[in-house]
Parts: sequence; C-alpha cells; structure tokens
Amino acid sequence: MRIVFAGSPAAAVPSLEALARRHEVALVVTRGASPQGRRRVVTPTPVAAAAERLGLTVLEADRLDAAAAEAIAGVGAELGVVVAYGGLVREPLLSTPAHGWINLHFSLLPAYRGAAPVQRALMAGEDETGVSVFRLVPELDAGPIVRMVASPVPPLATAGELLETLAASGADVLVDAVDAIEVGTATFEPQVGEPSFAPKLALADGLLRLDEPAPAVLDRFRGVTPEPGAHVLLGGERVKVLALTRSAADPLPAGTARLVGKDAVLGTATAALALGEVQPAGRQAMRAADWLRGRGGEVVLDA
Repeated sequence: MRIVFAGSPAAAVPSLEALARRHEVALVVTRGASPQGRRRVVTPTPVAAAAERLGLTVLEADRLDAAAAEAIAGVGAELGVVVAYGGLVREPLLSTPAHGWINLHFSLLPAYRGAAPVQRALMAGEDETGVSVFRLVPELDAGPIVRMVASPVPPLATAGELLETLAASGADVLVDAVDAIEVGTATFEPQVGEPSFAPKLALADGLLRLDEPAPAVLDRFRGVTPEPGAHVLLGGERVKVLALTRSAADPLPAGTARLVGKDAVLGTATAALALGEVQPAGRQAMRAADWLRGRGGEVVLDA
C-alpha cells in the first residue's frame, strides 16, 4: 500500500522500519527538530533520523495544519498510519486517504486512552498491557479496533523498558493490520468496556510519595522512569532517584533514607526499598550509598 506515516519518538521507529520493508511509505510526517540534552543541541526526532536513513521523504510539522494537510494530500496515500506523532489528525485530513487513518496505541483499549498509556498503566500497578491498532475518529483514541494483542508486564520493568518492548512487538501487529486492510480482510470492531485515560505526565508526577505502601512507591518509580523522572525532596530541593528496587532490609520510618551496612535503604509506609542511584540537585549521578555516607549515613526527606 501507499502510506503516509506520522510519528516522532523512538517508540515509532520500529513501526516505520517494518512498514518500509513491506509497503511504500510515500511520506513521513514528524515533529520539528528541537533542543535536546543538557547542551540543548537542536536535534531531529528519532523518526526523522530513521526516515533519512531509509531514504524516505520527510515533512516536519508540529501540527497538522492546512499547509501540512495539503502536503499530505498531495502524495496520494491510500492509508495514513500514526504511531506517537504528538498531534491530532482532524477533518478534512482524517478522510483524505481512501482507507482513512489507523493508529498503533500502547494499551488494551479502551483502557488508558491518551498520551502516556504505558506510564500510567505501570503507575496503577497493572500486570497486563498490550497494543491496539484502531481507526482514527474525531474522539481521542475511541475508534474501532482491527488488532489487539495482550502481553504481561514484567515485574520490574520501567516505562522506558516496557515501551521499547511494546514498540517492537507492536510493529509486527501494525504491519499485520495494514496487510489485512490491503487485501480487504480487515474487520474493525467497536471498543468494549469503560474507558480510562492516560494524560501526559508532568514533572510533579515524578515525586515519590513515601507515605504510601512500598509497592505503590515502586510502581510510581517505574512509571515515571526515565521521563519525567522520579525524585524526592530534601530541604526543598529535588534529588533524582535513578535506581530503586525491592529490599530485604528491615522497615524504616516513611521518608527516611539510611545507610544499612553498604546499602542505601529507603523507608515507605510498609516495607523498605533499596535505593541504588541518585542525582542531587546540581551534581552528577552517584551511588545512593555514597550520597548518604557524605551526609552522615541518614537523611529525613521532606514530607
């Protein structure tokens, strides 16, 4: 099929690569280059970089306005495919390709509609997730489904790790859906069940609430890692938490971080957690044990 592909982050690259192997990707739409990293170097999106490597035509557009819609319509695509583009497809563009637009979404719809399905699922402690391929409609992530595949959530996976896994498996599911649309065997079924929503995360979502039980603290850490990043507060300043796991240590008072032998341990409302690596404000990342050793072996974090 002749396809227009819209995507931006690394999670969309496996889908672009898989589609380019089997179909004609006439145009790749992605968000514009933006400052990245500590030095704020202007960098193309991962999808833009992949498209250049594949020799595909790229249109950089932060939103699908009239000019972008005209450019997309001009390539004569039969199908539009979206994977984490970061913008909405509205009419009349929604109806421009003969087969409309489909979207690869990283949840079992109608659960976790929105921008952060993997992150929110982990924060909620879900033990199952998956991918859905559905037809775009004006309502957010509400269109009928052509493919859905469930998979277990690895017990200690962070959002970054789980998203990488789903991006790889989802690419195959997406190609299967496109193949079915091409030969006319695709069947779209309405979503079933009560929807839940997964709004984009903010920096404040990364604050670990140490008055909660240990599993909830660990779920939040996994859900916000690597972005926007987990943190605690000490004297009003953020201390980034880069590694956090279960611990066999005795419980500590909630909000206390203590050096126990050679290990850094963090207290929650129930069990202790092993604090592996931190990054205090204005400093480099370091072993949490070294951080605590430099502060007398124990700190009481802000409530």
